[in-house]
Amino acid sequence: MPTSPKNSKVGLALNLGGSALAIVRTVKQVRRARGTQDALTVLNTVAGLLPLITSALLVLRRLRGRSQEPAW
Repeated sequence: MPTSPKNSKVGLALNLGGSALAIVRTVKQVRRARGTQDALTVLNTVAGLLPLITSALLVLRRLRGRSQEPAW
C-alpha cells in the first residue's frame, strides 16, 4: 500500500518548512508591534504565533515517529 502524500517524508518536510517560514514572519511582526508600544497588537500577534508553533511541533513528532518505524 503506497503512502499518502500528506504522510510522505517530502510532504512532511515541506509542511515543516512552511511552518518555520510562518513562524519567522510572525516573530518579525511581534518585534514590529513591540516597537509601536501597542500591547493589544503584540498580544494578537503572539496569539497567532501559538498555532504555528503547535503545527510545527506536530510535524516534527510525525517525522520523528517515521524515523523510528522498522523498515520492512
